[in-house]
Amino acid sequence: MKKHEVDVAIIGAGTAGMVAYQRVRKATDKVVLIEGEQYGTTCARVGCMPSKLLIAAAEHAHAMVEAEEFGISPGEVAIDGRRVMERVRQERDRFVSSVVNSVQGFPEPHRLMGHARFAGPNRLIVGDDVEVQAECIIIATGSRANIPGFLKEAKDRLIVNDDLFDWDDLPDSVAVFGPGVIGLELGQALSRLGVRVRMFGVGGAIGSIQDDAIRACALEIFNQEFPLDPDADVTHVERTDEGVAVTFKNGSGEPVTETFDYLLAATGRRPNVDNLDIQNADIELDDRGSPVFDEYTLRCGDSHIFIAGDANNDRPLLHEAADEGRIAGDNAAAWPDVRTGLRHVPLGVVFTDPQIASVGLTIDQVDKQCHGCFAVGEVSFADQGRSRVIGKNRGILRVYGEHGSGLFMGAEMFGPAAEHIAHLLAWCAQKRMTVSEMLAMPYYHPVIEEGLRTALKQLNRNLQIGPEITDECLECGPGV
Repeated sequence: MKKHEVDVAIIGAGTAGMVAYQRVRKATDKVVLIEGEQYGTTCARVGCMPSKLLIAAAEHAHAMVEAEEFGISPGEVAIDGRRVMERVRQERDRFVSSVVNSVQGFPEPHRLMGHARFAGPNRLIVGDDVEVQAECIIIATGSRANIPGFLKEAKDRLIVNDDLFDWDDLPDSVAVFGPGVIGLELGQALSRLGVRVRMFGVGGAIGSIQDDAIRACALEIFNQEFPLDPDADVTHVERTDEGVAVTFKNGSGEPVTETFDYLLAATGRRPNVDNLDIQNADIELDDRGSPVFDEYTLRCGDSHIFIAGDANNDRPLLHEAADEGRIAGDNAAAWPDVRTGLRHVPLGVVFTDPQIASVGLTIDQVDKQCHGCFAVGEVSFADQGRSRVIGKNRGILRVYGEHGSGLFMGAEMFGPAAEHIAHLLAWCAQKRMTVSEMLAMPYYHPVIEEGLRTALKQLNRNLQIGPEITDECLECGPGV
């Protein structure tokens, strides 16, 4: 068995693993990056980029349909599914090749291909013939689709997002299970590209939305495009000669069966830690078998093992994976000098139309942190000037502030240009700005950001700002 002795071993060459490697290389040349299957990040291969390519095609198709509102008649909109998917695959492959080339540019002695598993706290076995002894180990093994058992009855017509981007053509119909981020983005895109879509959920969740008022608004608007039941009562899934038959109860409680070409399981992802023989690492595991870790150091307990990216299932987003790779890499390289790293304000965007965005604390988190002593500001985009001009006047934005300090705490949005407004709000939250300070910033006219100013003005009026919080304030609850 070939043996390697290194200062740091990194398991997984995705976003977190590559960033960690680059940080470790600044301190030591005794490092190895281990990849189990193929180079290319989740984002580039099956996540962010191919999904946005499909969404871009859908947006162009939808814009042609919506042109009638502006007095423009584009004629019949013809969607060539083969050409749509050809562009998705070609551009996806370009993104993947860029990542692969980056990894292959690392020195060959620093790269190992093979499945890694723990043989001890400091010892890894890679494949069948390589042993790695490491002073520190970083787990950056990513995640994979999680599929509930009953959906597997769809058999060969069951797909996850990983499969969709390899289609040669668009199907006629797809049943989407899971109205989370992936399900909403792909489901709406397919619908706008002429695919019959029905979406099923459990528990009432819509994307990443936590605010009840925004969730209700989103549910109403999405249902104008395709049927979406966030708390569906599905009684049967069966593979038939025609495709996948899904039986569910309609609004009257009567059973209805619809048949689809495919069933897309967008039912969440699970961290890839279950095949690492993690029990040999001598670290504490939670009830799901995942390592317990500190989110600011990424260290597992008081061990020499760190976990970063989707593998820890904390903030499964690319920019968070990059941040975590940096923190884990710096700490592993400086071992045993472990320090807390900079964690940015939470920021999430869902690229539906309207877009969904969340910044900072959710409304429940604000309620908990402020002990109920907070206020809310809101704007509807139905009559917002710029939004009406461009025909995107749907959705609402709600912003949260703390009584007493007047600090901006967080926001949720379902509306136009949410990806851009979310960045402005994240910067404000990270700088710990007050609502008054945010209102003192410049706002151009006519822009969608004027809607943000409207919400902040209402929030400012609802806030009780001063050096002390009165008993009356504590009793009144959040402002509206």
